Amino acid sequence: MNSQFARTALLLGDEAIERLRSARVAVFGVGGVGGYAVEALARSGVGTLDLIDNDTVSLTNLNRQIIALHSTLGMQKVDVAAARALDINPDMTVNRHCCFYLPETAQQFDFSEYDFVIDAIDTVKGKLELVMQCKAAGVPLIASMGAGNKLDPTAFRTADIFSTKVCPLARVMRCELKKRGVRRLRVVYSEEVPVQPQTLPQEDAAAGKHSVPGSAAFVPSVAGLIIAGEVIKELSAGTAARCIPK
Repeated sequence: MNSQFARTALLLGDEAIERLRSARVAVFGVGGVGGYAVEALARSGVGTLDLIDNDTVSLTNLNRQIIALHSTLGMQKVDVAAARALDINPDMTVNRHCCFYLPETAQQFDFSEYDFVIDAIDTVKGKLELVMQCKAAGVPLIASMGAGNKLDPTAFRTADIFSTKVCPLARVMRCELKKRGVRRLRVVYSEEVPVQPQTLPQEDAAAGKHSVPGSAAFVPSVAGLIIAGEVIKELSAGTAARCIPK
């Protein structure tokens, strides 16, 4: 195969490349974690991406988000991520949804259209709604747990959420999922004990924010690439059904 995906085909095979080209993946949240997931999916030949995010690129995103540049400040993240993905693979389709995903906006999406869903959003309400929508539609899902206040990129693990430990967000999600009768969910989480932020950014303190997590360039990026790797391996092997929430 003489194409930009020839080196990937050497590892996965031509049939796997065709499966990826035919796949449609939704990425909810295209920031520090989701942005790197989008990057890897585009470079691996996924044919269609749906990008969902309501945020704009800000100055504090520059330390960790692949779409954050001084030239993109103030732009919608989905627009920047879409342009970058299409510059990588002009033959792919990218659907942009400038939307803050919550239970109130869930009906804007038909989950049956997706072959895989990536949860890279921050709110527990949004994450829980994604799980329930994917479970109802029988759609594979992989969710990112907490990547903030971490400094060890080697501490990430892929597991069922009910086998996780240390991660505070995963603990909350386990409790809430039990209430909803969910028994299985593939997640990427860190076993590093969260670092206590030393200071609060001046602009956040002025805005009355008290729980802004610290972040580093080399942690959320790793989480995003691990998530993308899981999606690519499952889709290319035709085994994505193993990731359907139960």
